[in-house]
Amino acid sequence: MIKNIKLKFGRAEGLPQETVEAMPITVFVGPNNSGKSKILSEIQQFCSNGSRNVNNLIVDSIELEAIPEELIEGKISSVTLKPNPGEAQYPNHIFVGKKGQRHQVSSNDFLNAFKNPNVNPSRICSWYLSYNTLILNGSNRIKLINQQAGGNLQEPAQSSFQVLFRDNDKRKEASRIIHDAFGEHLVIDPTNLGKLNLRLSKDAPQDEMEERGIHEKAVEFHKKALPITEASDGVKAFTGMITEMIAGDPSVLLMDEPEAFLHPSLSFKLGKEVAGIMSESHKRLFVSTHSPNFVMGCIQSGAPVNIVRLTYRNQLATARILPNEDILKLMRNPLLRSTGVLSGLFYEFVVVTESDADRAFYQEINDRLLKYANNKGIPNCLFLHAQNKQTVKTITKPLRELGIPVAGIVDIDILKEGGTVWSSFLDSGSIPEIERNPLASMRQALKTKLNETGKDMKRDGGIDILDGTDKEALQNLFDKLADYGLFVVPNGELESWLKGLQASGHGPNWLVEVFEKMGEDPNTPEYVKPSEDDVWEFLENISKWFFNPRRKGIPK
Repeated sequence: MIKNIKLKFGRAEGLPQETVEAMPITVFVGPNNSGKSKILSEIQQFCSNGSRNVNNLIVDSIELEAIPEELIEGKISSVTLKPNPGEAQYPNHIFVGKKGQRHQVSSNDFLNAFKNPNVNPSRICSWYLSYNTLILNGSNRIKLINQQAGGNLQEPAQSSFQVLFRDNDKRKEASRIIHDAFGEHLVIDPTNLGKLNLRLSKDAPQDEMEERGIHEKAVEFHKKALPITEASDGVKAFTGMITEMIAGDPSVLLMDEPEAFLHPSLSFKLGKEVAGIMSESHKRLFVSTHSPNFVMGCIQSGAPVNIVRLTYRNQLATARILPNEDILKLMRNPLLRSTGVLSGLFYEFVVVTESDADRAFYQEINDRLLKYANNKGIPNCLFLHAQNKQTVKTITKPLRELGIPVAGIVDIDILKEGGTVWSSFLDSGSIPEIERNPLASMRQALKTKLNETGKDMKRDGGIDILDGTDKEALQNLFDKLADYGLFVVPNGELESWLKGLQASGHGPNWLVEVFEKMGEDPNTPEYVKPSEDDVWEFLENISKWFFNPRRKGIPK
């Protein structure tokens, strides 16, 4: 029933407030402390009473959509209760509620609340949505598989287990999903009279009576099955969430970090199954997650999905709706999949290097800057490698288009690359088109100057093989690229850093040796800590670009 959610902020400072049109599935991603869990609690608060909370930090307002008239009668009957013995009932009133909660409401007012939910949202929320909103978080998802009362079969079902026990289709659907995930059949055991328990059986029940009965054959069947309470936390969490979604049939489902306790492959399957369950047009699923596998599962389910990236730093919050097609591009590109690029959605910053050796080295330098240099490093940063300089832009550009600050690091021989390689490199940094031809001419002229020295620009000193105004011009080019988050190793290549350690070799061999010489134990004199120059200064400059509120290169 949720049509859209208007947030209190937009894509960037000074831009209009973002409005999220609610699709069947809306996934909130972003760094830690960006508000992903908070927005779920604010949505839940609205669904419970329909009031606009001025103390909200993220949600400004929520608009509801009317239910088609042909569906209203079914919605009303799903929450209608019989009067308790001796309970007074006013004329033209009904009792509504679920799980022990009940209201007596005017039948006509209830009907109008469905037809015009935004006239008085407190009515439809208090009388209907509050009963049909389910939040699954760390504190309750494991408990969902605990024993439940069997209930009175002559009365409406009051719990998820009671629903599954009575509804063959829902029980079979839950069992199918659990079998696909774990190779075990989910069954409901009624043989502890008056109680219902979940079990995992290697064999499917031969018939309905073997699962639902209390005769000797049913007792022996359940005795052989594993009580779900003895399964792993991952199995319990997955099973609890699936059974609650199928049996509870919520109109609004809120899931906070559903991937907790789950292996990545299970996170993917959960995302796919949950999206399928909630894909009915009038249901709404809102998820806060740190799992790229869960996101991929949701998208690959084929259900309509919104992905919203939230950020918060220095008292500035942003929200950006990520186009589904762009996320699909990240998932379909083999290079991007192999480097885990989708994980960038959950970090505040991303650094992309040419090779894995570069990635490992700069990540270690950053860790030491964060620990020993008054946080001159880059917090909450993901380091990725792109195999070579030509493909750095393949990762940089799509992530920036999603609003993620991404810095690219390349060796100085990027200057050798003309044509489409150079133009694509500039394009990945969103350098204005009108400036690219002058930069291309400068690159060609500087390449000629470097070649005239007869030295190798990568291995013989980089910028230092030039002097005077030529060297100044090359530095100006580096500075221009750095303004847009494209950083060139000034002295040539990875192996030009920390020369004082005298590490030899190239690539992985150099990396192993330089790490050995940098030391492992911070309490020993051999352990290398940050200084004010060399690679420490280089990475600090990247950090400054990230933290510059007016940084260039990120599309608005």
